[in-house]
Amino acid sequence: MEQVRKKARLFLCLAIALMLISGIVVSLIQTGGGKITMKELTIETDEGYEMSAYLLVPDTATKDTPAPAVVTSHGYLNNKEMTDANYVELARRGYVVLAIDQPDHGDSEVTKDFNIIQPTGVYQGVLAVSRLPYVDKTKIGVTGHSMGSWSVTQAVNADNEADEQLISVVLIHCNDPVYADNEGKYVNIYGSRDVGLISAEYDEFFNTSTAKDGSTLQSPYYMDSANAQSFLYFGTEPEGKEKREAFTYYTENINGKEAVRVTFRPSIIHPWSHFSARSESYVCDFFQKTLGAPNAIDSNNQIWQWKEAFNFIGLIGLGMFVCALALLFAYTTPFRSLLNETSVLPVKVADGKGYAWFWGSLIVCGILSTCVYLPIVAFGNSQAVAQGESLGIGLWSTACGIITIISMLLYYKLYGKKHGMDLSERGVKMPVKQIALSILLGLIVAIAAYMCVFLDHYFFLADFRLWTLAIKAFKAPILKYLPYGVLFLTYYFAQSVAANAFNYNTIGRSWGNAIIVSLFAAFPAFVLPWIQYIHYYTTKSMMWNQPTMASPNYPMYVLWLFPIVLVLIGTTLISRVIYKHTKNPYIAGAINAIIVTVFTITNTCTVFM
Repeated sequence: MEQVRKKARLFLCLAIALMLISGIVVSLIQTGGGKITMKELTIETDEGYEMSAYLLVPDTATKDTPAPAVVTSHGYLNNKEMTDANYVELARRGYVVLAIDQPDHGDSEVTKDFNIIQPTGVYQGVLAVSRLPYVDKTKIGVTGHSMGSWSVTQAVNADNEADEQLISVVLIHCNDPVYADNEGKYVNIYGSRDVGLISAEYDEFFNTSTAKDGSTLQSPYYMDSANAQSFLYFGTEPEGKEKREAFTYYTENINGKEAVRVTFRPSIIHPWSHFSARSESYVCDFFQKTLGAPNAIDSNNQIWQWKEAFNFIGLIGLGMFVCALALLFAYTTPFRSLLNETSVLPVKVADGKGYAWFWGSLIVCGILSTCVYLPIVAFGNSQAVAQGESLGIGLWSTACGIITIISMLLYYKLYGKKHGMDLSERGVKMPVKQIALSILLGLIVAIAAYMCVFLDHYFFLADFRLWTLAIKAFKAPILKYLPYGVLFLTYYFAQSVAANAFNYNTIGRSWGNAIIVSLFAAFPAFVLPWIQYIHYYTTKSMMWNQPTMASPNYPMYVLWLFPIVLVLIGTTLISRVIYKHTKNPYIAGAINAIIVTVFTITNTCTVFM
């Protein structure tokens, strides 16, 4: 027992060290080792809402030597931290960078009309940087990934209507430029601005075209389309003209100014493009060519990946912190009744039927959870609620929890009980008071974990993340959506009970068993993207498509599974570590449900209701 406490204290110290190192290194990267000032702002916009943003100002940008500026925007259901590749790389090249949280996202205000207010974010950012004395107002660029480029287009429209045009360079990323006017005639709304397009070859949502038979062709066929060619021909009719190619800068004199058009075509998917060194090299190349760079650096010289790596180290540290703190609290007087005095050993599988039940239940639960994912998430996302994603994923979690509970009941009734399975001994059955105490301990540990997240943000403007999985600080009003957590409780309690009280056995031994169980927990998150993208890459058409705007957005729902892979694996492993030393599956169930709930409601779009 004392040895477990010593190890827990050791791992707690190691976890804190990892999170501290993560924050320090991330801060050094974001600030260029002290050469860039980075601050978080709340901007009172001209539209009347508050917009959160990061402002990065290189020390070379002064009132006497004003620098070019770039406003960057994330995509739908994301936040400003998702644009870190852009703001890190552009700031170190001497640009003033404003990375915004779009309205209804991140820490920006939830507005009353998403469709009207949301597209205004980028232009409000442009107005904000144009008022800074160290910004060259003649050299302001805008870029945004996915939905962020929708906002970029609206910024151009607003700029066209303004008395003074502020935007000189536009980079559209994984979206479509404006090709035609309301009458279907090709048009150049960008005028003499320099415009680039990063068009992912396997984009799931944009850069489609129409075949001769009227069917929709996905992004792999984009460069052969009239739209793609018209864009490179500066909004004119492309028929009868020589085909223009990707990765080539084309110029033309527009209103007395030499303007640029270029299309970049990385062979990647939509969400990977904002996490891609190739795409980031195009961002750097484009802005250096069009705006000039106060500190010119080769576009392949990138350091943002190190930021992501240390963000992930911090995420690992946070997971270790949760496990170690839960065990240490379990040894304190208020929670000692929850503690098993000896480490739990894996149960020996009695016979062939035991092996069949183990593998069969994992496979069946995995298949059923996979089959119900798309229809349930589509249903949840179609409801008129503040957070459609949270509802959809939450309902699916509840369904998976019910499937898991049914599987455990069948196992116990048809096999386990006959072979001496004791639910009390394995920690499944315990007094209600102990279950309530377990939930209280889980709540305390989850709050302590998020205290680490807030401290990391306060001191370093950092968080714990990898790609689209982000555990970040948030503003208090978002906690009104904590009731969505009810939908996650069933699954994470059932997951912890199943993974430990039922499936912790000699199959795979100790860690081998944990890995097997965690991989099957993530089975749907592996299988559906594999099916989608193997089909897409081999046939140039997605298995689950979005033929009309009225149809469920199945490609989006598949993308949501990318971070869920790590969530399901990580929560299963956390539950195993805590269970091995407490024989209590409910502590980890509570911790995981609370953290996943907060993670979900703080990384999505919130619509005013």
